Amino acid sequence: MARAMFEYTKTILEKVSFNKELFKKELEKAVNRLLPYEIKELYYWLKEFTLNKPELQLCLVLVENKKRSF
Repeated sequence: MARAMFEYTKTILEKVSFNKELFKKELEKAVNRLLPYEIKELYYWLKEFTLNKPELQLCLVLVENKKRSF
């Protein structure tokens, strides 16, 4: 089931990527819901996903800070 939550999170983030604030809000919720290893995976996925979306790259900090706490 945990894997399903990770995939669901990616789907939601892709759908809301048109709006920086909504993306940030969904990302914060995801970081609080996901398991530590999934947060690391999410970080690497986000780095790739935001390569050509500079307005969303600032959101990487949210995941990076949470990732460091593990």
